[in-house]
Amino acid sequence: MIGVNYGRIANNLPSPENVVNLLKSQGINRVKIYDTDKNVLNALANSGIKVVVAIPNELLSSTASDQSFADNWVQTNITKYFPATEIEAIAVGNEVFVDPRNTPYLVPAMKNIHTSLVKYNLDKSIKISSPIALSALASSYPPSSGSFKPDLIEPVIKPMLDLLRQTSSYLMVNAYPFFAYSANADKISLDYALFRENAGNIDSGNGLKYNSLFDAQIDAVFAAMSAVGFDGVKVMVTETGWPSAGDENEIGASDSNAAAYNGGLVKRVLTGNGTPLRPRDPLNVFLFALFNENQKPGPTSERNYGLFYPNEGKVYDVPFSAAGEARSTPANGNRAQVPVVHERQTWCVSNGEAAKEKLQAALDYACGEGGADCRPIQPGATCYHPESLESHASYAFNSYYQKNGRRVGTCYFGGTAHVVTQPPRYGKCEFPTGTEH
Repeated sequence: MIGVNYGRIANNLPSPENVVNLLKSQGINRVKIYDTDKNVLNALANSGIKVVVAIPNELLSSTASDQSFADNWVQTNITKYFPATEIEAIAVGNEVFVDPRNTPYLVPAMKNIHTSLVKYNLDKSIKISSPIALSALASSYPPSSGSFKPDLIEPVIKPMLDLLRQTSSYLMVNAYPFFAYSANADKISLDYALFRENAGNIDSGNGLKYNSLFDAQIDAVFAAMSAVGFDGVKVMVTETGWPSAGDENEIGASDSNAAAYNGGLVKRVLTGNGTPLRPRDPLNVFLFALFNENQKPGPTSERNYGLFYPNEGKVYDVPFSAAGEARSTPANGNRAQVPVVHERQTWCVSNGEAAKEKLQAALDYACGEGGADCRPIQPGATCYHPESLESHASYAFNSYYQKNGRRVGTCYFGGTAHVVTQPPRYGKCEFPTGTEH
């Protein structure tokens, strides 16, 4: 199963309704959010898209100490939307162990939420869990040596895993090979981190062969669970991804590496195979993230994990299904036999992170001196809606780009535009292509 995290720490994202259409267009039928935003949950209603919702860390104390608070939270944020909105799980907090002050509240909060689900007859439909970061491990290499930090085991790890086992739920894990590679690029092969290693690594502890750092990280979690007596609990990878840009010290952050990692991961998941330690357990993974989020704090990479720009153009191409993979790389290697968009067919769209003044100046140039056909974006014309600077600029930029034969340098506009390989979507407006060159 492949899903995607829909983070919203940004001021330039499409409406939830447009996001649902985008998810459908890409064949994505599972999404994870970090709250229970009513606009998002309403937009997902009757969409066929399953959603994992979350209780933020700041509510853990209240949820843990007061059953009525948990009941009210479930009534307000779950029963109000379910089943029209297919809520499949509740993430109680996120990477809670990172702040030790929240740790004591985690399991009591999970138990109270589960009690509420039972009370409202939802416990059979909705799972509960809590995403942990790999920093919860004391050891992760080699995978067979995986173990939890000793100070977490008795107070929280064992009680949490016991609850997950009792409720037939799964441990949520956030795993980022990028962090391990970037911090140890002198020791870890980039090919191994990007699913491109052929030779593989042998774990001397269990004799298993690992062809990717991702598999090794997940098996370290399985080994850690086994070490505390919880072999039967399954794992869901609730976050993993690779940034398309980063600061100078963020080694490996690039769009080509991000495309290789996420593309390799999707192929890996679609094989239906589990990890070397749990080969019969298919992988369930949520990619991070749907969009670049321009208001996320921290290093540059934090704002560049998106698969899509805010204008819905792809940062790079990743097929999300076996059908998509078949279309991109046919098994017989003969593209001519498969109905696909021509591999050289491209479009030019605006960069959603560009300053409005700069974007407006570029739009004025494209429609004026540049000679773009801007008639369809005039009031009352076919592409006037959605009435936004980004969509109008994208249409004008693309017109200029196609008119000029898609030559290198004709989709720049002072850094406010970029090339995409999928047809842009703005409402019902269709973006024309030029003559193949």
